[in-house]
Amino acid sequence: MGRIGQAFILAVTMLLSAAPAGAVEWDKAQRVTVATSEFQFTPSELTFRRGVPYRLHLENRGKEEHEFTAPAFIKTLRVRNPKVLNADHTEVVLQPGQAKDFYFVPQKGGHFPLICADHDWAGMTGEITVE
Repeated sequence: MGRIGQAFILAVTMLLSAAPAGAVEWDKAQRVTVATSEFQFTPSELTFRRGVPYRLHLENRGKEEHEFTAPAFIKTLRVRNPKVLNADHTEVVLQPGQAKDFYFVPQKGGHFPLICADHDWAGMTGEITVE
């Protein structure tokens, strides 16, 4: 192989190694909307796929504070914007009329419980499945 061929291979190798490992195209994240109200999630059953980026758009359409609480699920995610989570990184808290976007990529399959930490006693629960 000549010098030009070797230089080309070296250039391609450098370009590929310069790209961030596991770079996520967040602008192509699939949008999923969940509304909270008294006392339910709509929808209450969510399904995501491993390795796919998502923009979970959460809206509080109720008159009370609600939480999207799913610690077992959240700890398995690659999260773009961790500041949307509470200090313990277990939930997203929404004031009445508030909306937040939570960007993530599921890393592990399974079934995970979803609750509103303040209203699970009233049946405000759901389930998250990652395929």
